[in-house]
Amino acid sequence: MTGLISRVLARRSARTSSDETPDGGTPESTWRLWQDLSPLLRLLILTQLAFNIGFYAVLPFLAEHLGTAIGMAGWLVGFVLGLRTFSQQGLFVVGGWLVDRWGVRPVVLAGCVLRIAGFAWLGYAQASWAVIGAVVVIGFAAALFSPAVESEVARQAVLWEEAGHGSRTRVLALFSVAGQVGAFAGPLLGGLLLAVDFRTACLAGAAVFVLVLAGHLWLMPQHIPGRVRTLEKGGARVLLRNRRFLALCCAYGTYLLAYNQLYLALPDEVRRAAGSQAPLSWLFALSSVLVVCAQLPVTRWAGDRLDLRRSMAAGLLLIASGFAVVAAARPAGWTGAAGLLPAAGFVVLLTVGQMLVVPAARAWVPDLAEEGRIGLYMGALSSVSGLIVLAGSAATGSLLDTGLPAAVPWLVLAAVPALAVALLPRREERPQGTQAAA
Repeated sequence: MTGLISRVLARRSARTSSDETPDGGTPESTWRLWQDLSPLLRLLILTQLAFNIGFYAVLPFLAEHLGTAIGMAGWLVGFVLGLRTFSQQGLFVVGGWLVDRWGVRPVVLAGCVLRIAGFAWLGYAQASWAVIGAVVVIGFAAALFSPAVESEVARQAVLWEEAGHGSRTRVLALFSVAGQVGAFAGPLLGGLLLAVDFRTACLAGAAVFVLVLAGHLWLMPQHIPGRVRTLEKGGARVLLRNRRFLALCCAYGTYLLAYNQLYLALPDEVRRAAGSQAPLSWLFALSSVLVVCAQLPVTRWAGDRLDLRRSMAAGLLLIASGFAVVAAARPAGWTGAAGLLPAAGFVVLLTVGQMLVVPAARAWVPDLAEEGRIGLYMGALSSVSGLIVLAGSAATGSLLDTGLPAAVPWLVLAAVPALAVALLPRREERPQGTQAAA
């Protein structure tokens, strides 16, 4: 992929007028985009859809199952949920390294096998130690599966862009939409299956991954053209010296921290305005519908007008403005339907900002990674950002409990993504690195 960026920029400058037509939101244009994709990209995007259906058919209902059916104490439920997050997000970098070392196919297959085993184990687990073991297996399965799929989608998107089909962010946006559809459909499936019992939901989730495993065994090539295995050591040391990539991780981490406020700051605001958290489900549904309906047109619009840095900057500033809307409204003390309007504005601005930030960040990683180490870098993007969220969430919780004037915490939260714009690397370029071993 040497010289890739210069060729991509040349392609961008030579875009035809048809590429600039802002029709990215029509079903016809989406279908044309799908038809333009390689069979491998279609497989990976459908994999993301199935992955989230299986995952969200089980995990949203885990806390209640642990507290009621298993009888765990509240602190232990929180510990188990946190352990699942750590075994997944925190170990993404390990999964990414394994992808670079062994290739996409074996790591994806191993992740599917572990996820099947984890869900089946969780369905039958009754003792606390068994539940903890199953949850760790489920989390580590995602730490294998997701970096493999995400890194190959990003690499294929760059090649798709290089071939003159359009901005790579369009492919990554379609990948995000597929994931969001799965995240929306999964809980609906899980809710229906819970009418039987939690074990049935777990086994159904495992069955989804049996289908994913079969699909990859049948359709995933043994060797993906252009993807080489990296045998040399020292990739982590080079990554930690890659200041431009770490800056991207920090900026992306501020987005994830902001997104986490859907579960931390927003519920408090909704409870204050409405007297309960009942409207939260509608606000979450609003976010999901926006992503499904608007992600592709927003990405097409941004791809025609903004480079990756400007797209991320615009997204971070929109997210900051969402916090500012709530901060500006808090002194008025509105309640009822009027009091929920600032919260709805926050959700809309956060979601539109997410539509700009996420595809751009994932599209930027191949430009900043060493040759042959895209898996490691894609995994590190999630792991480093997850550490930022872990530390930032603790600080945010303290900030919300300090008794400061109501607008102050929201103003501080608005400042974080706004200041992160300054962290973004100034130019898109691939650093000099070790060539991948064949």
